[in-house]
Amino acid sequence: MYEVMIGLIGLAVLLVLFLTGIELGFAMALIGFLGFSIIVSTKAALNLIAKDFFDVFASYGFTVIPLFILMGQVAFNAGIARRLFNTAFKFIGHVPGGLAMATVAGATAFKAICGSSPATAATFASVAVPEMDRYKYSKKLSTGIVATVGTLGVLIPPSVTLIVFGIITELSIGKLFLAGIIPGLIIAFFFICIIYVWCKINPKLGPKGKKSTWKERIASLPEFAVVVVIFVLMIWGLMKGIFTPTEAGSVGTGLVLLVSVVRRDIDFKGFLKSIAESLRTACMVLTLIAGSTILGHFLAVTKLPMIAADWVVALPLNKFIIMIIISFIYQTGGSFIDDLAFMVLATPIFYPVIIKLGFDPIWFGMIIAITVMIGVVIPPVAINVFVVKNITKVPFSVIYSGVYPFLISLVVAAVLLFFFPQIALWLPNLMMK
Repeated sequence: MYEVMIGLIGLAVLLVLFLTGIELGFAMALIGFLGFSIIVSTKAALNLIAKDFFDVFASYGFTVIPLFILMGQVAFNAGIARRLFNTAFKFIGHVPGGLAMATVAGATAFKAICGSSPATAATFASVAVPEMDRYKYSKKLSTGIVATVGTLGVLIPPSVTLIVFGIITELSIGKLFLAGIIPGLIIAFFFICIIYVWCKINPKLGPKGKKSTWKERIASLPEFAVVVVIFVLMIWGLMKGIFTPTEAGSVGTGLVLLVSVVRRDIDFKGFLKSIAESLRTACMVLTLIAGSTILGHFLAVTKLPMIAADWVVALPLNKFIIMIIISFIYQTGGSFIDDLAFMVLATPIFYPVIIKLGFDPIWFGMIIAITVMIGVVIPPVAINVFVVKNITKVPFSVIYSGVYPFLISLVVAAVLLFFFPQIALWLPNLMMK
């Protein structure tokens, strides 16, 4: 009982530390160190913190994180997103809301080589919003869809969120990637449907753009083809066991860099900028994982996760009701701290519960991914909205009013996954038997 009490006090202090503004990775490491010192010994805690930080930052398996982030940054600085948007615009820009639909199509393709949601939101805030302004689109629609479409990177591989989830739970990253493809494409389709209906109801929101000739459309297709080839090669290699996730990241990054250099889309200065941005983001994610690892070892000696799992399983509730409660906890926690950080914090506690309840862990990963997608764009901590606001200078109230209609897609997708788990599980079960 003493250990459990120390564990609960540690978690409470951790929440207080977050309110001080300290980085959550360091806060988790500090609480894990102090808690382990109290229950075991200070010497053991010092050995633990040194070993865990070294193991995380020296782990070959974790190199997958900076590699996939680097691939996205190279693509971002090489202007690939702009050309993907232009290609989509040539095909559907002439219909009501077509530029917003082109943003969804371009961002969905861009997500195939970029695992960062804020990077996608920043890219299309710079690329798509000025174009929509030129055609007199409502700021509500233009900024709302740009902020929301960036969330697709949480599901569509290569997703940093799914990579981190796979590392924490020791699940196959390849299976998680495959599981995210169909739900991600369904949500993108829902986004387009909402734009179409919204602009049909109020045509002033998204006026028609310029209609391109078929010659112009066909000439723009190679840009999509390059991205599709790189994406399919990575997923195929993972699926067939030819690549490890790290090797897939290396291949994808190398191909994106090669294409960018051959076409002279990126210079040495741009490459150095991509490396610097990737290192900054990767170090943040790895620090979160290291802090979570130390905290996890502390919680393990308190037996708190196992006790929580036994208590939840014993509740006189349907297991799907329990799953909804867990999802709500993820959503609430992610509304006040960074969603990725809260996922890193909460998953070691709730994952044993999911296993005891008999849920498929890959399916659970998809449910949590959609929960993170919602958290990225709802207040108070909505990183994608902050990014779009800083670039476009549009008030928060306007951006949020444009975001809320698209949240319908995420809620509907989550409901569909609850009732039809095979939406996520069919592809990995088919490809990786």
